[in-house]
Amino acid sequence: MKLWSLITLVCLLTLSLKTFADAPMKYSKNRVLIKLKDGADLPKHESIKKIKHLFKNWYVVHTDVDAFEKRHKLDSSIEVIEKDYYRKINKLPTPEPEPKNINFDQTNQSSPFNDSNIHRQWALRSSNENGVSVLAAYNDQNGRTKKDIIVAVVDTGVEYNHEDLKKNMWVNEGEIPGNGVDDDGNGYIDDIHGINTLVRDRDGEATGDPSDGHGHGTHVAGIIGAVQNNRKGIAGIAQRVKIMAIRTVPNQGDEKDVDVVESFIYAAKNGAKIINCSFGKAHNEGGQAVAEAIEHIGVEYGTLVIAAAGNDSRDIDSRRTYPASFTSQHLLVVGSSEQGGKLSYFSNFGKINVDVVAPGSSIYSTYKNGSYAFLSGTSMASPVAAGIAAEILSQASYLTPLELKNTMIETVTKKNSWSLKVYSSGRLDLLRGLKKFY
Repeated sequence: MKLWSLITLVCLLTLSLKTFADAPMKYSKNRVLIKLKDGADLPKHESIKKIKHLFKNWYVVHTDVDAFEKRHKLDSSIEVIEKDYYRKINKLPTPEPEPKNINFDQTNQSSPFNDSNIHRQWALRSSNENGVSVLAAYNDQNGRTKKDIIVAVVDTGVEYNHEDLKKNMWVNEGEIPGNGVDDDGNGYIDDIHGINTLVRDRDGEATGDPSDGHGHGTHVAGIIGAVQNNRKGIAGIAQRVKIMAIRTVPNQGDEKDVDVVESFIYAAKNGAKIINCSFGKAHNEGGQAVAEAIEHIGVEYGTLVIAAAGNDSRDIDSRRTYPASFTSQHLLVVGSSEQGGKLSYFSNFGKINVDVVAPGSSIYSTYKNGSYAFLSGTSMASPVAAGIAAEILSQASYLTPLELKNTMIETVTKKNSWSLKVYSSGRLDLLRGLKKFY
């Protein structure tokens, strides 16, 4: 009896796990992505409400998705039909107590910043203290000529009126605030600091404000570009930076492919040379439109996408993650390290797919409602890399995305213990990256 009970339990567990693993992914029922073959005409049917061009041969079709797929699955003019999948994650990082295992008051470096909480930013310290040498870089290069770099934060939005971010927010000079008119003719009304793809009008056009109700995107933005030397808060890694706010990730973290593609195209067309993506999850189905969008904006607009490796403690070479496992010369994937110098326990890894590592444990940055907080995750490591990329590009604005990516990979501080887990085997270092250009 006991043996049969055990066998029954094992069978039920196996069935349960298989059912969970094989569960179909959620997708939008009223819009679908298509890629037309070269020279092909757009599909026509009375059930199609609207078709919007995204990039190259990719379009989003507003219609009944299941009916469209059945009707057009053998259509010779369509190369790809791809559902608009929800990319669900367990949860976004949330604030944590100030860590007791990090001595914030002792460092062997002098700081070029007067920001009141600079002592909490252990990630800015030298490589000897397992940081990325931001303090050393600014002590070494003060007074050098730089160019403003636009960095798009594709996330839960950004609290653009935060005391430590407002001065460094990107402003669309062609738009008049609050007049309800698309003044610059780019297809978006009142996109002063960016767009919100989660709020759309009846025609499917993004109309929302990119402010942040969660805090995740605001934290990411501060790591990249919080105002330096204002005697308050923190110092962002990049000095001459403008943060473009794009709200594409809902508070529960299940962004959709159409929104991600639209965000990438908007950012690149409006001058963003770096896009930070602190999101990622299991790569089950679809994703081709997002992958091709990354390649497109790299080639056409010179934009580098920087993505978090993910927080599942797994090898993403064998268990793929979206978008970190995509293959592109214009994508840099970032794992996370802790203050003790090890890979963060939660960080994904992969000798092929994870390019570099940056501090991501117990990172102090701007947060919602004008506050500041400690958060941990590869979500925090990715903007460290984005800030470094912006600072290098500010010094050497002629670099292509691939040249910028290779510069960052080639100037890491190597760790032998990471040789089988990270492509570069190392942690990013701003000082070493900048020294290639002066």
